[in-house]
Amino acid sequence: MLGAGLALALCALQLCPAALGGSNPQLLVERSGSRRLSKVGGFSWENCGDRRDPVVLQSLSVAPDPISIPGSLRVSAAVSSGKAMASPLKAVLVVEKALGDLWIQLPCIDQLGSCTYNDVCTILDNLIPPGTTCPEPLLTYGIPCHCPFKAGSYSLPASDFVLPDVELPAWMTNGNYRVRAAVSNDGEELGCIKLAFSLQSQ
Repeated sequence: MLGAGLALALCALQLCPAALGGSNPQLLVERSGSRRLSKVGGFSWENCGDRRDPVVLQSLSVAPDPISIPGSLRVSAAVSSGKAMASPLKAVLVVEKALGDLWIQLPCIDQLGSCTYNDVCTILDNLIPPGTTCPEPLLTYGIPCHCPFKAGSYSLPASDFVLPDVELPAWMTNGNYRVRAAVSNDGEELGCIKLAFSLQSQ
């Protein structure tokens, strides 16, 4: 499940500001050009699921704060799951950006933003083809990177990652963001986490 959580985090960090319909305020989108992401800071997290949810994020640490890009990142995490999880694992992301005192929900554009991913297992298979060895440090610590995920506890001790340059769409502006990610199977919610962070681009 920790592998699935890392995949969700990657999706969540590629945010998409855009226009909302209805009675909510709107943000206009300029989809041409790009900017280089330089810093991610103010990172925080919390579980947001029902107490009966079988999957709980026990701990998550990300350092340094702010994270410089390109640069190095140290992550540690622990997840417990009271239930085995198999495909399809549906993930629903709600991404919001602060606009003054308001939080504006951003729509899904090009699979980025407030998107629904019908099967995280397929995303993992695309990132790491089935039959290949799980990458480090998942391999060293016995963390699976493909569905199904057995019930139990998974832990990633403090591990270092190298972050390359990241190009963002020009309409991804500096600001504060929050993301809610919920994972379910056949309509049953398995777990939910909330992330908050700020982006700075050049």
